[in-house]
Amino acid sequence: MLDQHGIAYRYREYTIETLSETEIRDVLRKLNATPVDVLRKRDPAYRRLGLTGEESDAELIGLMAANPTLVERPIGMAGERAVVGRPPEKLLDLV
Repeated sequence: MLDQHGIAYRYREYTIETLSETEIRDVLRKLNATPVDVLRKRDPAYRRLGLTGEESDAELIGLMAANPTLVERPIGMAGERAVVGRPPEKLLDLV
């Protein structure tokens, strides 16, 4: 979709180039969100880890860094702004 609109971007394969806890905090700040807001509750890791969604922010951030599939995606960022691309058209809000 971004290619179709001629929008330059850099794709980051989150399972290979994982986000650090610091990067997750930065993304959350840009999203103006909490860890629970971007927590994928249907992800197999959520069940495997026995999560409830009531864990502390610090605990969830640590778990998200260790288990990157727990983070909702895609997340688009431009400068100090970020959006979760659900639906994908929301990424166009950054243009």
